[in-house]
Amino acid sequence: MSEKVKVPGFEEKLQQVQDLTARIESGELPLEDSVKEFERGMKILGELTTELEGMNRRLTVLQNGKETEVPDENV
Repeated sequence: MSEKVKVPGFEEKLQQVQDLTARIESGELPLEDSVKEFERGMKILGELTTELEGMNRRLTVLQNGKETEVPDENV
């Protein structure tokens, strides 16, 4: 039986970045772990930026009154 992998939504990804930031800022992590968490946070931020750009394109089309659906590259 195949299990569905739950892809985190925008809000969940944002929460992950906030949690990572808090862990790094706490000063309790060793330097190497802090760097790894920072890298992970930057990757998630890149994904969030891509999602926001896609949403912005869709909203721009809607605001311009075009009735055609905008192709969504992320779906």
